[in-house]
Amino acid sequence: MINCISTKKTIIFCSRLSDCSITEEGYKALASALRSNPSHLIELDLTGNDPGQSGVKQLSDLLQDEQCSLKTIRFLKSPAAEEACEYLTKVLGTSPLFLTELDLSEDKLGDLDGEKLSSLLMDSHSKLEKMKLNNCDRTEKSCSVLATVLSSKTILKEMNLNNSRLLDSGVKEIFEGLKNPVCELKILKLSDCSITEEGYKTLTSSLRSNSHLIELDLTGNDPGESGVKDVIDLLRGGCCKLKTVRFLKSPAAQKACDHLTEVLGTNPLLLKELDLSEDKLGDLDGEKLSALLMDSHNKVEKMKLNNCELIEKSCSVLATVLSSKTILKEMNLNNSRLLDSGVKEICEGLKNPVCELKILKLSDCSITEEGYKALASALRSNPSHLIELDLTGNDPGQSGVKQLSDLLQDEQCSLKTIRFLKSPAAEEACEYLTKVLGTSPLFLTELDLSEDKLGDLDGEKLSSLLMDSHSKLEKMKLNNCDRTEKSCSVLATVLSSKTILKEMNLNNSRLLDSGVKEIFEGLKNPVCELKILKLSNCALTEESCSALASVLSSDSSSLKDLDLSNNTLKDSGVELISDGLKDNCKLEKLCLSDCSITEEGYKALASALRSNPSHLIELDLTGNDPGQSGVKELNDLLQGPNYSLKTLR
Repeated sequence: MINCISTKKTIIFCSRLSDCSITEEGYKALASALRSNPSHLIELDLTGNDPGQSGVKQLSDLLQDEQCSLKTIRFLKSPAAEEACEYLTKVLGTSPLFLTELDLSEDKLGDLDGEKLSSLLMDSHSKLEKMKLNNCDRTEKSCSVLATVLSSKTILKEMNLNNSRLLDSGVKEIFEGLKNPVCELKILKLSDCSITEEGYKTLTSSLRSNSHLIELDLTGNDPGESGVKDVIDLLRGGCCKLKTVRFLKSPAAQKACDHLTEVLGTNPLLLKELDLSEDKLGDLDGEKLSALLMDSHNKVEKMKLNNCELIEKSCSVLATVLSSKTILKEMNLNNSRLLDSGVKEICEGLKNPVCELKILKLSDCSITEEGYKALASALRSNPSHLIELDLTGNDPGQSGVKQLSDLLQDEQCSLKTIRFLKSPAAEEACEYLTKVLGTSPLFLTELDLSEDKLGDLDGEKLSSLLMDSHSKLEKMKLNNCDRTEKSCSVLATVLSSKTILKEMNLNNSRLLDSGVKEIFEGLKNPVCELKILKLSNCALTEESCSALASVLSSDSSSLKDLDLSNNTLKDSGVELISDGLKDNCKLEKLCLSDCSITEEGYKALASALRSNPSHLIELDLTGNDPGQSGVKELNDLLQGPNYSLKTLR
């Protein structure tokens, strides 16, 4: 036949070669023959054959040749396919039969009927393997068109619908097509298509039913609570051919996800709480972590980095995260050594208006007054989001607590809760004392509980408060109190605890010997660092002096200044006290005015000071009776070069 066409004497006006099993090689031969004898054939029908990659182009070029009489070539079997081809040629400016990729982005699909488009794609002359419909405002009808295409036996291998507003309803239509056994689509791109959890459920259901799909792009959609898990379970289940699912938009986010999956043993996209404690953050870059947390597929609302050695770089990573628009609501950095430098980095993130963190936990992070100031400044800059701040176990210095507490009074600041105190017991004591005193004890360096303000406050609770790093109380005053044995036990507990308490004033409180013995037991504890104890007019007798002597002679005692004035100690009591002054005693000031001491007591004191001359520098004995020799005995010590005593009253 081809030889006939090429013979110049042969006059054929119409050649019908429909469904003749002709391939690309035959098309080339026809094109060559018609170039050799271009003057007579005006119509050629090749419907139902396979032109290969170049067959259609080879023959279509003849239609542009002025010397060639060929006016009509029929490639497409059906009028529907012909209509689709004409429409697309007009829209694209070229015949879709020349293409392997059909780009109908920006709504070029228009009103083209799905059956017609399917007819074109099903035709043996269509070599379209890729279809691109980006940035299209998909209607239900156009999604139905795509479903029809996918339900047809075509060679279409890839469909790209990125940035087209399919919604869940559109996805349902499309996946109905995917379920069809004839559909051989391999790659489907649905990035930024406004798909939600419902759409993810639809696609997982469809992929279980039947699909040749091996690659699926879902970046930029919102999977809700279960979407990612449904798809990952599908991949793990081995019930479909799917090999690759893309959830994350950026390579940076993907790198962060891969790193964390390796570290955690689970995909972070399946988590709401990301636990990177014990330095699991490693060398992960802040930009990458931020990219992951900003992605719509990320559902992490809490980040935990406890017990981490956070270097300046890792704090910078966290600052970058906080400066990014994420759904992160809580960050827990407890027991990580941030220091003030690390806190300052984090504060830079907190200042950013896009930061919507609600809860920040910084317990035991080695933060000092400088770090507290940085936090206060950051929260003034961006006061609208953080509602809870935990600073327990840090050292606020003199002004840290006040700086942050002032924010609670600021109407523009959302901050509702600041935790300073580590234990509930300390919190209870603080609340009780705030109520009694009208101000928080955390603002004070001197706690005045005179006139029985201590009330029924438990010793353990008060100790918990005084032991807390946020307590700056160095002086405690309990004058004019009717001390019970229980309240003295409270004070003993306080003194037995590791606090910064340096002075306790119990003047004019009726302790009695039983009460003061409790207190002296506390003083003997090695952790007690009390320097000044005032016990004037506390109804003490010689009975309590033995216990006091034990305290004074103890290696662990820190006591430097002791006031026992206006108690009926008598000589017997002073003699016991003198025994305590002899060995290891570090006492520098002792007031024994009006204690019913006579000459005998003076002698005992002089003897004790000769035994241990190096510490006591001031002794007050006013209001006592020294007899004939008492004053001289002690005055001699003032003259001696080996004695520390400088003042004798």
